[in-house]
Amino acid sequence: MTNTNARTRSVARTIDGVRTLEGAGFSVRRPFPTEALDFFDPFLLLDEMGPTEIAPGGPSVGAPTHPHRGFETVTYLLEGGMRHKDSKGHAGKLGPGDVQWMTAGAGVLHDELPDENFVRRGGTQHGFQLWVNLPRKDKFVEPRYQEFPAAGIPTGRSADGKVVVKVIAGEALGARAVIETRTPIFYLHFTVAPGAAVTQPAPKEFNVFATIIHGDGRFGSQEIPGAEGQTLLFAADGDTVTFRNSGTEPLSLLLLGGVPLNEPVARYGPFVMNTQPEIVQAIRDFQSGRFGSIES
Repeated sequence: MTNTNARTRSVARTIDGVRTLEGAGFSVRRPFPTEALDFFDPFLLLDEMGPTEIAPGGPSVGAPTHPHRGFETVTYLLEGGMRHKDSKGHAGKLGPGDVQWMTAGAGVLHDELPDENFVRRGGTQHGFQLWVNLPRKDKFVEPRYQEFPAAGIPTGRSADGKVVVKVIAGEALGARAVIETRTPIFYLHFTVAPGAAVTQPAPKEFNVFATIIHGDGRFGSQEIPGAEGQTLLFAADGDTVTFRNSGTEPLSLLLLGGVPLNEPVARYGPFVMNTQPEIVQAIRDFQSGRFGSIES
């Protein structure tokens, strides 16, 4: 049933992603945290990893052993291959279209590196990592992984087939996510054919943004233009988000929304807590070995 009282959100800001190096030196494009935007509650960081071309057998870099506490990391791989291992004894691999939702909680060590088989044959490495803050009550939950292969990610389609959406969290076009989130979140990967348009429900209490992977579009009630590498923040002045493909190639983008925690944020590198003393304690716990170790 159509909601005749629905109102389209406007675009509040457009941010250009900043190229920087992360981990052991791999290239990412980052809309936040940057000088332009610190975080977008409950979202702490978004990195577009690559796209990077790796020659067959050539050198590749990732993120060797490092700690996390107090938030969740969501890794969504578009192309390439990654492997990971942690101090809780968990290990696995990610291929194109796969998703890993890791709740770091009380603390974990892990490493994220290119998969050996992928490096051997070479190709394009491309994906996204999102950091989602945990509320104060969940900062010390037991670490947990949710991993889903590409075939297990629900997909929705418009009646005319011109809009396809992969539903990582939340729901869209009749498809509902299988991943469980600790706070209300939607994470949607839209592919929109030239000339096609999308209207996606986005309750007013959600902070919502779109990051453009490829193509050109028009966004929000003002029809603000957006292109590859740009992130658009939507104002909380409506309960739907609209956009359309204004180019000649498919428009690919991530649309994310989450209910803000409205809690103090204290952060230092891979630790995100509510107070500075909690950050100091996280550093001490890491240095004293309380996060465990990764078996070789």
